Order: sequence, then structure tokens, then C-alpha cells
Amino acid sequence: MEYLEDLATGPALLPPDPQTRATSRLWSDHINRHIIPVFYKLLQAQDANDQISHATELRSQIAKLVDAAHPTGPFFLGPHISFVDVQLAPWMIRLRRVLKPYRGWPDAEEGTRWATWLQAVEEEKSVRMTTSGDELYLDSYERYAENRPGTSQLADAVNSGRGLP
Repeated sequence: MEYLEDLATGPALLPPDPQTRATSRLWSDHINRHIIPVFYKLLQAQDANDQISHATELRSQIAKLVDAAHPTGPFFLGPHISFVDVQLAPWMIRLRRVLKPYRGWPDAEEGTRWATWLQAVEEEKSVRMTTSGDELYLDSYERYAENRPGTSQLADAVNSGRGLP
């Protein structure tokens, strides 16, 4: 994403202010280090207690991001989609399309900052144009939800406790 941002061929996703740019990069790193791996841990967990533990951790990591977001949004930095939103958008979509059917992930509570953010992202034209249908998500993630052996390098890394490849 930073490479594409540096090409400057479309609207800037990082703000011009150096401090806010750095903060956006830090929260993007948070998504990569804490949200994506826990998403897969939850999806691959077969034991109910592990599922509860991973779901609690995922909610906690999302809450940290929500607490750091602009108070009214609707996006991370305010009224316009930005770098952090684009980084998180695929995982926001997967909560409803993958974790809800496979792990019972709850819908966002109406009126919360998280619900406002989710709605804004899902309604964003660029997100809608690049999001697959529910069936493709279910089909693509079934092997992870069943934690089939040899599913992928990512699944092996999650199962062994290593960092994602």
C-alpha cells in the first residue's frame, strides 16, 4: 500500500501531516501484527475454549483501533477513507462474511463507533467494487475454518505459533 501511495496516481490515503502519517502507519502495523493473525487463530480454532479466547482477543485488538479512531468518523481519520481504513477494510468485511457464519461473530452493536465505521467502509464505492460475494468467501475460507492440514503456509504458521509468512 505504501508503494501505491508513493506513486501518487490517485487520491492520497495518507494525510499530509507527518505526525498523522506516522500514526496511520503505526495503526496499519497494528492491523498486520494483531488483528490479522488473531482473525486466523479464531477461524482455525477447533476447540470452543480456544475460540472464546481468540474472539476475546480479536475484540480487544479491534477496540484499541476504534479507541484511536476519530471520535465521530465515520472513517479512521474522519470524513474520508484513508490508509488505515483501506488496510482494515478486507478484515472488516470478513468479520461478517467469514467469522459470523463459521464462528458466530456478532454484528456490531447499533449506534457504536464500530458500527458507524463498519457501515461507512461497507458502503464505500471502492470497497463495494472490490468485494467478492458471500459464497466466494465461504468457499475460500472453509479449509481454514475446518483447519485442514496443508491448507496453506499461513495456516501452518498460525498452527505452529509462528509469525505470518
